[in-house]
Amino acid sequence: MKHSKRLATRLRDVVLSGFWVAGTNCKKLLSNVTWKQATQNVKSLNTIALLTFHINYYIAGVLNVFEGGNLEIRDAYSFDAPQILSERDWVNLCNDLWTNTERLANCIEQTPDEQWHKTFVDEKYGNYQRNIEGIIEHCYYHFGQISLIKKMIIQTETDG
Repeated sequence: MKHSKRLATRLRDVVLSGFWVAGTNCKKLLSNVTWKQATQNVKSLNTIALLTFHINYYIAGVLNVFEGGNLEIRDAYSFDAPQILSERDWVNLCNDLWTNTERLANCIEQTPDEQWHKTFVDEKYGNYQRNIEGIIEHCYYHFGQISLIKKMIIQTETDG
């Protein structure tokens, strides 16, 4: 179970509680983003809200498999986010991400080490380890995008 604990810790680090190299995590980064900022368009980039939805979409989809369900997510729908029309909508989206991440991390911790090299749903998806490492890398990738977009929004607000 040592491998399982390490993977769960890495997921929590990027999303919930770690201070990785950047000294922050998604939860800390998003903690002071308002719903207006989260939905603000910056050039042709995705919004912070859309990227937050996208991260959660994949975490929730993989969580469903770990909890005994089917793999129901599809790349084609991973950016089909509901509109964020209020602070409550934004808080709910963030809370869904925190809750799903913690639930997935708990499932990962309970996964026996011998499971990690078994096929994840279908051979075309590789094994369990590849999928969890992919989720973690996916979170870091979009975390970086969100960080830059947030800086651009704050700079725009400061300038004017």
